[in-house]
Order: sequence, then structure tokens, then C-alpha cells
Amino acid sequence: MKALGILTEPESRRVMRNSFGLTLLTFIVLWVAATFGLSAFGEYVYDWANAQGWGDFWLSIIRFLYATAAVSGVLIVSFLLFPAVIGLVLSVYLDPICDAVERKHYPELPPARDQPVMEMTGDALRMTLVIVLINLAALPLYLILLFFPPFNLLVFYSVNGYLLGREFFEIAAVRRMSSEEANRLRRRQQGRIFLTGVVIAILLTLPVINIVMPIVAIAFMLHVVEKIRRREGYSIR
Repeated sequence: MKALGILTEPESRRVMRNSFGLTLLTFIVLWVAATFGLSAFGEYVYDWANAQGWGDFWLSIIRFLYATAAVSGVLIVSFLLFPAVIGLVLSVYLDPICDAVERKHYPELPPARDQPVMEMTGDALRMTLVIVLINLAALPLYLILLFFPPFNLLVFYSVNGYLLGREFFEIAAVRRMSSEEANRLRRRQQGRIFLTGVVIAILLTLPVINIVMPIVAIAFMLHVVEKIRRREGYSIR
């Protein structure tokens, strides 16, 4: 409920417009790339089969398959890469939201440490790359479990809940502690952070709700970090 309260802050409206636009632009690029990439590959296979003298029946099957693959590719890209794209966008707008949350709920905190641009960029790219690679590695399992709901969703949200929880906890925590301290704290609170990540992953994939959830997710994780940090007795910076 505290995290939802961030939506009333002036910073949230500006960040919401910017993050939504950046997310939409990113997905448009991914959709175009997936569509043209699969279509080009399908045309190559079709031309090769035609040159080999395959009959009209098989050529029509090939056309149907790669046309279906082009549409499926867009859906697969959207589903698998959504957490990674949201994670990347969230990292860009992390500081304004965290500053707003801290001013409202933790006014006693001193200003957070200034993170170098290269450090923030590196953290964002590392997080995105890890999420993409692990989801691609899990793709065969997703496809197999596609016919066994709800196990497919259970695996998807477990994998991305772990990834989002871990990565966003570290990004939020290093605002006021070293990376080593953040890692130790994360290991001590793995269960709580995992559940936080699962909640974020579920809400980020719900239509309409996911438009505002990136901002709420940042605030949510910051509250979790502060609660854990104070409970564990870690000093602020």
C-alpha cells in the first residue's frame, strides 16, 4: 500500500509517461526485428526448398509454418523479454522514484550516494543480459510446459521472480551500502526477496496494470530494502 502511494507524487506522472514511451519504443523495435528476422529466414528456406524441386504441397506447408512463426515470434519475444525490458527501463528511472519515496517515508535519511553513470549503466545492462539469457535457456522448458498449465506459469514466475527480486534488490540496496554488503544482506533474506520478485513479476505481466507497475515496483523494492536493512542493523550511507 505504501508503494501504491507513490502514484500520487508529481514525479510519478512524469516518470510514468517517459517509462511507458521508452518501453513501447523498445518493444516496437523488438517486434519489427522478430517479424523481419523470421520472415527473412522463412523466405530463405522457401527459396532453398523451391530450388531443390520440392512440390507445391511442401512449399505451401513451408509458407504456412514461417508465417505462423513470424506471429509466434512476436508473442514469444513479448512474453520472454518483458521482464528484461521492464528491468532495463526501471533502472533508468530508479533514482527519481527512490528519492520521492525517501522524502515521503524516510525523511531522516541523508542523500543517497552518487553512483557513477558507468556503474549504473553496467548494472542495468548486466541485469538485462542475465534475465534474457536465463529466459532463453528456460525456453524449451516453457514450451514443454505450455501444455501443462498452471505449471508453465509457475516456472515462468518463479524464474523471473528470482531474477527480478535479486537484481532490483541489489540495485536499490547499493544506493546506501556497498555491493558486498548488499550481497550478504540478500543472501540472508533470500526467501523474502524471492517472494517480492514473484509479486513484481506477476503484476508486471498483467495487462493495463503493468502500465503503472514499473513505478510501484521500484517503490515496493525500496520499502523492502529499508525494512530489511533496519532489521539487520546495517548502517546507512
